[in-house]
Amino acid sequence: MDTSTLLLVDAVLAARSLRSAARLTGRPVSSLSAAVHRFEAAVSTTLCRRAGSGLVFTLEADRLAPALAQAARMVRDLYADPVDPFASTVRLQALARFVEVAERGSIRSAARALMLGQPQLTRQLAHLETALGHHLLIRGPEGTTLTPAGAMVRETCTGLLKRWRKVSRTSDVRFRRTQATVRLGSIMPLGHESEIARQLARLTASWVAIHPSQPLFVSSTTAEELFQGLKSGTFDVALVDTVHLPDDLDGARIAISPLAVIGASGPDIAAALRTSPIALPSPRSGLRLRIDRLLEMTFEEPERDRLNLLEIDSIPVILNLVLHYGFVSVLPLASITAIRPELSRIALPRDFDMHYWLCWLRAPGRPTAGAAVLDAMQRADSPQ
Repeated sequence: MDTSTLLLVDAVLAARSLRSAARLTGRPVSSLSAAVHRFEAAVSTTLCRRAGSGLVFTLEADRLAPALAQAARMVRDLYADPVDPFASTVRLQALARFVEVAERGSIRSAARALMLGQPQLTRQLAHLETALGHHLLIRGPEGTTLTPAGAMVRETCTGLLKRWRKVSRTSDVRFRRTQATVRLGSIMPLGHESEIARQLARLTASWVAIHPSQPLFVSSTTAEELFQGLKSGTFDVALVDTVHLPDDLDGARIAISPLAVIGASGPDIAAALRTSPIALPSPRSGLRLRIDRLLEMTFEEPERDRLNLLEIDSIPVILNLVLHYGFVSVLPLASITAIRPELSRIALPRDFDMHYWLCWLRAPGRPTAGAAVLDAMQRADSPQ
């Protein structure tokens, strides 16, 4: 890690924007973006993600921002006027070596402790003095003493290094957990009582019992994003709703659920869909593909165009629209029965059944994670 990176990342977190930080620091946007990536790699976490033309900052960024602001103030205190801290990059390792010399009172003794050659350490100290704009050390026959500026820099370095060690220790733990964590993506459950939610809870409890030292991270999103996440490495394993898996995925079908038109007030499926607004997920979900097939088989194209459709990628919101606002939808029958057994529904023919797959990419390492998750799921479902 280096001083310039700390300053640039602090500027980004304070301005909440790469472009604003670039204007404040006088550095190109590319330099700030590179600094953020270096810091993220060093602390094994993500500070921000692209969202359109802007950035969305993570909760971890908010947690680290105060510590980074303090570190940035210490970095600025290291430099003499008129040195521009943003234009001068000093590695924290160089600051730590200076502190070692200051504490031992001898370059020779510090070089031995650091397992460096004395000429190499002497050159590094000279470069540090030039970069900071301070004369730090007075060399004499009795050893090395600090100048007044050197004493000030030593105190600031000690505080800065202590703060960085605290952040990096956290990142070491986070890195070890990230390396060991199995990342499971899942389609979004209807609610806490739905079959998917219950199955994920059973799986998680089983996983903890079988793999107590290996975390399982579970995240819910749409089927399209789950497939993309498997290919990008965001997820190791995914629980998806689809009739067939893509050719580049392997997996096992774990469940089949009938679908039903819920909230239906008409005598049949066509009447129920024709007379009420329809809340349905976007085409990014596997469920929507089944709904589109139902609409195509039930209505001619002119009538389909007249249907009152509302797309929303939140199953709990869709369920609330059905319960309280006169909408209808098409949802898995098992989950609806578990959540609201009294809710009116018309079951769809069995050829509309939803198929649920546990799947993983055909790539090194992925089958191992998939087999481990499948094993935990099967153990959770087996009689005790």
